Amino acid sequence: MRAFDGRPISVDDKNLIIDAAIQAPSAGNQALYTIIEVADQGIKDSLAISCDNQPFIAKAPLVLVFLADCRRWLDCYEYAGASPRKPGVGDLLLAAEDAMIAAQNAVTAAESMGIGSCYIGDILENHDRHVELLKLDPYVVPVTMLVFGYPTEQQKARTKPARVDRRYLVRQNTYSRLPEEELRTMYSSTEQERGAGFDDFMLAFCTRKYMSDFAIDMTRSVASYLKAFERGDGPVA
Repeated sequence: MRAFDGRPISVDDKNLIIDAAIQAPSAGNQALYTIIEVADQGIKDSLAISCDNQPFIAKAPLVLVFLADCRRWLDCYEYAGASPRKPGVGDLLLAAEDAMIAAQNAVTAAESMGIGSCYIGDILENHDRHVELLKLDPYVVPVTMLVFGYPTEQQKARTKPARVDRRYLVRQNTYSRLPEEELRTMYSSTEQERGAGFDDFMLAFCTRKYMSDFAIDMTRSVASYLKAFERGDGPVA
């Protein structure tokens, strides 16, 4: 949902959404994530620009950033007198899983209350800007951002895009690539919605999305997060 009707989300409903996120399963019950509630309008405005110029972010009554947090437990180990190793990429991926599971719990809870949401993957872009804006630690990476609000009537009436049939997404026991014929059939429902053939749709999507400046910057930014994560100390940027 990318258009909201302007109604605020009550404190009680906001807390229910956040509490639902916190009740999500996590590795070893560690909750390897932190949630930033972005209440400051100035920060919202900045995120609307830095996250691929999407004005609806600034208008959302509730904005939550989910961080993969490998700092909190490291601090606990050190305070307890342990001699822990530095977090590695495996720890980061585990924390990212925790964060995303919690985020989806929040989405489901909000939906049950009539509150719409939208994932903003662009929070991974603009590494230097987001580190500065959100005061991020080197061992903390923004995995996703969620914006919530009551959807407009137009948004509620919008037809949900068709999803891919399960026979193309589910494999038995081992992974296997799909042959060209099956791939062409797999995406026929989605490309037909746009009135284009497979080749035209894929060529256009590759240019508009996969090869776009923001997608390339996202890869650059993720590399920057990983470099900072590997250093673990000193300046992040």
